[in-house]
Amino acid sequence: MMGLKVNIHIVVADDHGIVRMGLIQTIKRLRPDAVISEVEDYKSLYKLIQKEEFDLAIMDVNMPNGTVQEAIDYIKIHQPALKILIFSSQDEELYGMRYLKMGAGGYLSKLSSTEVIEAALTAMLSKGRYISENIKEAILLESLNGTAKSSPFEALSDRELQIANKLAEGLPLKEISNQLNLHSSTISTYKIRLFEKLKIKSIPELVEILRLYNQ
Repeated sequence: MMGLKVNIHIVVADDHGIVRMGLIQTIKRLRPDAVISEVEDYKSLYKLIQKEEFDLAIMDVNMPNGTVQEAIDYIKIHQPALKILIFSSQDEELYGMRYLKMGAGGYLSKLSSTEVIEAALTAMLSKGRYISENIKEAILLESLNGTAKSSPFEALSDRELQIANKLAEGLPLKEISNQLNLHSSTISTYKIRLFEKLKIKSIPELVEILRLYNQ
């Protein structure tokens, strides 16, 4: 841990208080000297970045009032030296590479063990980059085969993709069933199947993934 800056300033951005609390405790154990700020949406993150200088931003993907791409772009303009670690529950092999290509310095799964979280924090603070073994494998495969892991949307039928887009628009199930002439329970079944195939748990995640893959 030698050679690391003292009193590093970290911002933790996540819309779940319990997640922020757990992450802050882990950081404090690793770096007791760290000065930590927390925000629960993108707008508050932007305000804070205008006011204060940070060494590291740890950001969730699905937060209110913005998108992760806007946030990365905003940080690059206002604090180009600020290191960005994406902290998400999405499947890292499918989505981690995407966030790195957007300009993040690292991707950390919320399912990671404390050891992995500590390794990621140490790497981000010393090198400004953190790439997990899973993502390294995905990068290696891409360079060997010339292909990235295929888009998760390739597994969806046309009907499932159609329903995914309508759900992302915020239409209620009843409205979708009227538009597509399908029973509400059928739409519900499609929604469950969609979420399973895309490995997601919420509509905001669906919106983010559709945006990521330009569907």
